[in-house]
Amino acid sequence: MGKDEHKTGGNNASSLPQTPKNQKIKPKDMQEEIAKEFAELRQDRRKKKQVRWP
Repeated sequence: MGKDEHKTGGNNASSLPQTPKNQKIKPKDMQEEIAKEFAELRQDRRKKKQVRWP
């Protein structure tokens, strides 16, 4: 009774998760999306730096 006896996997073992069409981003819009994400991160960091404890 070794590990070799359990070779069968689940039904999802060989498939990849699928993204719904309404959530997909066009390749040409990807740079814009990344730029927005970085801008949000920069704003969050600036807000954290401005907060000072009394």
